Amino acid sequence: METAFLKTPLGIASIEGDEKGITHISILDDQQLISDEVPLNLRDCVLQLQEYFAGERQEFDLKLNPQGTKFQQKVWKTLQEIPYGKTISYMELSSKVGDIKAIRAVAAANGKNPIWVVIPCHRVIGSDGSLTGYAGGLWRKKHLIELENPSNQISLF
Repeated sequence: METAFLKTPLGIASIEGDEKGITHISILDDQQLISDEVPLNLRDCVLQLQEYFAGERQEFDLKLNPQGTKFQQKVWKTLQEIPYGKTISYMELSSKVGDIKAIRAVAAANGKNPIWVVIPCHRVIGSDGSLTGYAGGLWRKKHLIELENPSNQISLF
């Protein structure tokens, strides 16, 4: 497994993967020592994330290899179908996954998304339009939603 780091407007992104694809992208809260070296297998991901944060990319074209249960994989695949600049509710996501009654399980799978930003779990909001649950912090979720759609100003309170 190889690792690369990328400075983003929201902190340092840690990117992990190999020739089989990207397995993990997370955002780090601390400013730990990081390497500027980017392994060959991770260069496309670093470039595409740079383009995304510069407002130059709306879709990712990467080989992904997230590890999870079949149900989690189904939820993560469905998340990738949410268009750039759009948001949906957890209930809508549950419906798209195929079981409106599985809203808690869908929300849990959403929360376990191992590939930050590229699998856009930040595009899922509460039915009332509120920002709810985000492992990276609600301020980051707000930033990502507004980056993708500046007219979508959401209050944290």
